[in-house]
Amino acid sequence: MKIVIPGGTGHVGEFLSRDLVAAGHEVVIIGRSGGVRWDGKTLGPWAEEVDGADAVINLAGRSVGCRYTKDNLWQMLASRIDSTRVVGQAIAAATRPPSVWLQMSTATIYAHRYDAPNDEDTGVIGGDEPGVPDYWGYSVRIATEWEAEQAAARTPHTRQVALRTSMVMSPAPGGAFDVLRRMTRLGLGGAVAGGRQWLSWMHEQDFSRAILFLLAGDLEGPVNLASPNPLPQGDFMRGLRAACGVPIGLPATAWMAELGAWAIRADTELLLKSRRVVPGRLLDAGFTFDHPDWPEAARDLVHRARSRA
Repeated sequence: MKIVIPGGTGHVGEFLSRDLVAAGHEVVIIGRSGGVRWDGKTLGPWAEEVDGADAVINLAGRSVGCRYTKDNLWQMLASRIDSTRVVGQAIAAATRPPSVWLQMSTATIYAHRYDAPNDEDTGVIGGDEPGVPDYWGYSVRIATEWEAEQAAARTPHTRQVALRTSMVMSPAPGGAFDVLRRMTRLGLGGAVAGGRQWLSWMHEQDFSRAILFLLAGDLEGPVNLASPNPLPQGDFMRGLRAACGVPIGLPATAWMAELGAWAIRADTELLLKSRRVVPGRLLDAGFTFDHPDWPEAARDLVHRARSRA
C-alpha cells in the first residue's frame, strides 16, 4: 500500500514508518520539519499525496511532553483540530480517496478511576471527575474534540478509525520509556503518590502490528491501543527496575513529582491520572499481542535499548 503519514516526523512516526516500510509498504511522510512540507492547517501541494493513496495515518499534534500551561494546552488543542480538519478536507477533495483513515487519539479521553477497566463499549469518558485538577478536564476536551473533528469529516468512501492510544514504549531516545528508564537507573524509579493509579502501556512492536491489523481489517470508530494487562504504577516501576537490574527505587509524593516534572518541563498528569484502558475491540477482532505482559516487555525493551547503545 501507499500510506501517507501526516505528523510522521515525531517519535511514534519514526518507528511506525520504519515498520511499515519493512512490511513492504510505501510510506510518505508529511511534516513541518521533514518529508513533504505542510503547515498543519491549510491545503497545499502535500494534499496531492493523499489523492490515490491507500491509507492515511494522521499523527499530527503538538507534543504532550511539556508543561500544561494555558498556552501549551491551547496549542495542543489547536494543532490537533486544525490538522485533523485539513486531512479530512484533503480526503474529501481526492479523486481517488484512501480506503482508510487512521486518526491518532488518546487514552486520556477516559475518566480517572481505580475501580474498573475502560474498554470502548463500557469505558467512562472523563472530564468531570471530583477532586482532580481542572486542567485534566481540558485534556479530555482535547481528546473529545479531536475525535469529533474526524467524525465530522465528509469522507463517505473512507473508513475512519480513532486510535485511543496509551503510552507507547519504545527503546528509541526521547520517548516515555527512555525517560522512565533513565529515572530508574538513577534510583528514582519508585512508586509515585502511592503507586495505586493504573498505567496503560503498549510495546512499540505491538503498536505497529495493531496498525497493520487495522489497515487490513474492517473496524471503524474508536479503538483502544493498549496492552490487555495494564497495571498500577508502583507495579509497573517494580517491573522496570527488575529489567534494569536496579534493586531500589525511591518513592515520591505528589508534590515531589510536581517538582521533578517542573525541572524537566513536563507534567504530572501522565504519572498521576489513573488510566486503566484495555483493548476490547482489538481482542474481539482476533488481534494477538506479542508483548501482553509488562515484565517481559520491559526486559525486551531494556535489552533493545542496550543494544542500540
